[in-house]
Amino acid sequence: MNENVVDILIYLFENYMDSEQNPPSDQEQIHEELIQAGFPELEIDKAFLWMDELALRQGTQEYRDQTPHSIRIYTDEEQIRLDADCRGLLLFLEQNNILDQASRELVIDRAIALDAPRIGVEELKWIVLMVLINQPGQESAFAQMEDMVYNDTPLYLH
Repeated sequence: MNENVVDILIYLFENYMDSEQNPPSDQEQIHEELIQAGFPELEIDKAFLWMDELALRQGTQEYRDQTPHSIRIYTDEEQIRLDADCRGLLLFLEQNNILDQASRELVIDRAIALDAPRIGVEELKWIVLMVLINQPGQESAFAQMEDMVYNDTPLYLH
């Protein structure tokens, strides 16, 4: 089975984060369930680390000190790993008030943290969804993004 970290994050989101049921409180129990589901242990560990880092970064001011209406210039690495379609998606989401500047930066940080050579638009949508799910005051943005992910709503016209 060739699963990656995003597949595990999607599995966790669909089975625990976006569910009415309370997730098991023991991370080891979830870890064991993921192994039983066929995910590689190394990728499971990376997914847990990714989520832990997301939780740590969401509570900080690290990305809040932005100048309003500034323009985001992507680094060479970001341009390689987030192609023009991904960057266009981020711009679209920001222009439509689904992401603010701080959330956009957190999404970029978490996308780059996946350590994949390239991030696809579909993967990026899931990252946005996971960033928005626990942000206070972002319930409407989360609902819009969830609709885009699950209903495959076209995001923008070319």
